[in-house]
Amino acid sequence: MAAKDELGRRGEDAATAFLTRQGWTVLARNWRCPGGELDIVAVDGAELVVVEVKTRTSDRFGHPFEAVDARKRARLWRLGLAWCAAHPEHARGRRMRVDAVSLLGTDPFTLEHLRDLR
Repeated sequence: MAAKDELGRRGEDAATAFLTRQGWTVLARNWRCPGGELDIVAVDGAELVVVEVKTRTSDRFGHPFEAVDARKRARLWRLGLAWCAAHPEHARGRRMRVDAVSLLGTDPFTLEHLRDLR
């Protein structure tokens, strides 16, 4: 596995652990469809949450959240709706939102969580 992929996997593991400690239920990781991939799909209270995870060793090339631009957010919403269509038993009656988790450094990471991206 390439170092970049290993860093990304470790970041997703750390984000999943963080969300679980917050009381969330993780329903899916690395869900794929023809339109792309969702890093994490989880339930936070009554809401279904699509979580984009961005992991970097440093902010030398910009903060990880800078990669979650308007185009990426629109794609996450489309993929989230595709996930809901594929899993109506989990989506029915729930509001969906898109969050992002940034991890900087190496273990231990500095973690930031942005909620309800539009």
